Amino acid sequence: MCGPTPGVATATVFVRSVPMRLSELDYELPPELIAQEPIADRADARLLVLDRATGAIAHSRFYKLARHLREGDLLVLNNTRVFPARLQVRKESGGAVELLMVRAAETPAGAWLALAKTHRPLREGVRLKLASGRVLRVVGNARNGRVTLIPEDATPMERLLEESGVPALPHYIRRPPGPADLTEYQTVYAERTGAVAAPTAGLHFTRELLDQLAAAGVRHAYLTLHIGPGTFAPIRSSDVEGHTMEAEWFTIPPETAAAIESARRLGGRIIGVGTSSVRALESWAITDDREGFTGLFIFPGFRFKLVDGMVTNFHMPRSTVLALVMALAGRDHLLAAYRDAIRHRYRFLSYGDAMLILAGAAATRSARSADPG
Repeated sequence: MCGPTPGVATATVFVRSVPMRLSELDYELPPELIAQEPIADRADARLLVLDRATGAIAHSRFYKLARHLREGDLLVLNNTRVFPARLQVRKESGGAVELLMVRAAETPAGAWLALAKTHRPLREGVRLKLASGRVLRVVGNARNGRVTLIPEDATPMERLLEESGVPALPHYIRRPPGPADLTEYQTVYAERTGAVAAPTAGLHFTRELLDQLAAAGVRHAYLTLHIGPGTFAPIRSSDVEGHTMEAEWFTIPPETAAAIESARRLGGRIIGVGTSSVRALESWAITDDREGFTGLFIFPGFRFKLVDGMVTNFHMPRSTVLALVMALAGRDHLLAAYRDAIRHRYRFLSYGDAMLILAGAAATRSARSADPG
């Protein structure tokens, strides 16, 4: 497969003349605002509406999303399905190892790539035993704890994960995953299995809400980007542009491309649901490839070619996803919105509340029905 690389993307669409410092992605996040559980009704999440042109802010609820959009707008959602990617295994010596399965390897047949959390690197040939009795064997060892594993009894890894895996909840959710997370940490329209983490902006949608939006003339279409651990890898360079994103596979089907073309021709706005959808759309806009691997890293200074707005959650300081949202909203507008969300005790991160970032009068109109609580 082919696709854009970070070097190609940054060479063509970034206009910032002064390097962005990592400290510019900082803000103070009170730990008690990090959501630990999903709310009972997905669509009842709070919604902060930010006008990216003026910085105007309004408070609403997610089930009122149609009030902030207009007929002809198109929501583009990521229909990737999260698989239970985390496995607990033991070496023959008895030592515990935690595995984060990432994706199938190109070779050998049946092998998968994984991140291994262990005290010592895993050498080739090491056997790892699951509680079920099945055994994985290390057949490759790469950088930064990356290993290639294969089931010794030729069981498909997908079946093994269904038997023994658990959802890989983010590290800031300070509890073990439970049975409810198998469904709650999944969008209602998830279809194509391959993501380590959920496209969390989409967690707020219900089938009923999608139907309501369609009745109001707000259409939706799907793409797929399989979210991997690279999306959440910390930025370690002092200059943001020195960070390299790990590539993730995406595809934009012909019917979605046609829906986007139709919306733009008729004056509708293209609204990415989640940072993963935005990266896929902008990668396509840059390269004209509707399928491949994208390593596009979007940060302030990026010129958006396709996306007009986005639905997103509230993100961690110093993260690649915060950098993307800041690129769309503008740093000052976004940090002001985050301060307002903290003041109003919004719930942050994966199981938290949502934002709509969109230029136009939506935020101003919604202020008449503001819902701060």
